[in-house]
Amino acid sequence: MAPYEALYGRKCRSPIYWDEVGDKRILDPAILPWMEDAQEKVKLIRQKLQTAQSRQKSYADNRRKDLEYEVEDRVFIKITPLRSVTTGREKKLQPKFIGPFKILQRVGKVAYRLELPSSLSRIHDVFHVSILKKYYSDLTHILQPEEIEIDEALTYEEKPVQLLDRKAKELRNKQIPLVKILWKNHGVEEATWEEEEKMQKRYPNLFSNSGCLE
Repeated sequence: MAPYEALYGRKCRSPIYWDEVGDKRILDPAILPWMEDAQEKVKLIRQKLQTAQSRQKSYADNRRKDLEYEVEDRVFIKITPLRSVTTGREKKLQPKFIGPFKILQRVGKVAYRLELPSSLSRIHDVFHVSILKKYYSDLTHILQPEEIEIDEALTYEEKPVQLLDRKAKELRNKQIPLVKILWKNHGVEEATWEEEEKMQKRYPNLFSNSGCLE
């Protein structure tokens, strides 16, 4: 059903459903052919949508494979960075994982209990399979949890550590000064260009300490 109908328990008051809300009266017999034609088109649209949804669902079901892990497997936990300055360039910073941690128990069909270190004792030890990633023997994938401050929601705040470069973005009627920022827990290749004015307001020490912020 439509969201309006689910919320209010009746169909939306519109020309399509004029005879299902309130008193059933014919205001103008001349609109009856138009109403019948509109209702037939709505039925056809619904049939087409249902057919398309069923077809796409069949494609997805054939390709879908549920993620499953075994007890004693080791997995990474996905954490989400919280950028303190919203500039639309967050996607340039790749998502990070911490771990690996050993699976102690399967909880239900889509959750697992992990063996967490004492530094993460404030975090609940049961995680949904969607934020887990199987560990393969590759030391470059490991990010130790003690290097960043993780909260209970498995998030951390991105902080700038160094100013690498400056440039001006040319617009039609003005210039926008930009600075290239190196972020904590990221390499130089992941540095981003930010508006200098916003960064100066948010992190004044970054500009007063020769481009470094501890």
